[in-house]
Amino acid sequence: MSKAARVRQKTARAKIAAQQEAARRAEIRRRMLIVGGSVVVVIAIVVALVVVKALTHKPAPGSAAGRSNAPAAAALSNVPASTLDQVGKGALGTSSFPNPLIKITGSPLTAGGKPEILYMGAEYCPFCATERWAIAVALSRFGTLSGLHFIHSDPNDTPASIPTLTFYKSGYSSKYVTFTPVEMQKIDKSPLQAPTAAQQAIFNKYDSPPYVTSGAGAIPFIDIGGKYVISGASYSYTLLQGKTWSQIAAALHDPSTPIAQGADGTANYLTAAICKLTGNQPASACTPLVRSLEGQI
Repeated sequence: MSKAARVRQKTARAKIAAQQEAARRAEIRRRMLIVGGSVVVVIAIVVALVVVKALTHKPAPGSAAGRSNAPAAAALSNVPASTLDQVGKGALGTSSFPNPLIKITGSPLTAGGKPEILYMGAEYCPFCATERWAIAVALSRFGTLSGLHFIHSDPNDTPASIPTLTFYKSGYSSKYVTFTPVEMQKIDKSPLQAPTAAQQAIFNKYDSPPYVTSGAGAIPFIDIGGKYVISGASYSYTLLQGKTWSQIAAALHDPSTPIAQGADGTANYLTAAICKLTGNQPASACTPLVRSLEGQI
């Protein structure tokens, strides 16, 4: 083979090798693009799912977290004594809604050296939902509630979705009384807080005949210092239906509203019972109107 032929053959082999190397690199780039594109598509799908979930997620019915609502909490905790005095008994003290307090005879209920207010209810319960507004108003006259969160009662109950607050994980400070809330079940009726044996014994004894006539075990149940109890809601839940938390809290400040007549009227009865335990202290809570109610309970 001549020198020229050998040169041409070598050149041809070099071209073939270069073409093969170029093809190999192209194939690598193609595969990398496919893999990279797949990764991008997967990431995009994951991001889209996360965004959709964030936009459409609603708290589970069983959640006890609730929502913060600082304006509603502030309004609820600061109903003026003058407003409460104007309401007086409100819609209570009638044949439809009589005095809600049931007098009992037993050992004083105390905690931390102070009279204890024991509340037993459940987050799903529409009647607890109704009564909590009045309880919060009354307690705020003797101390400070904190950590309140707002919820609705069970949407599948009858009545359904009553706007309210939960006492679960709330706080209360007072130099006059101790408040012990027990929210026994979540909105979906699964267990939440278990009462102690002593609390359950109180509930079993006083939330049944002869102390109550509407049937044993009704909630809400409130024991006020071992001297009075309340079983069930003291006014009608219909006053709260369709309202927002803020609308209810604002209505508590207007003595002419049906909500104030129901919730504030109940709060006045609760206040009178507590004032009997505290020796009418403080004077800001135990007003002449409240003291006049004390003579009727």
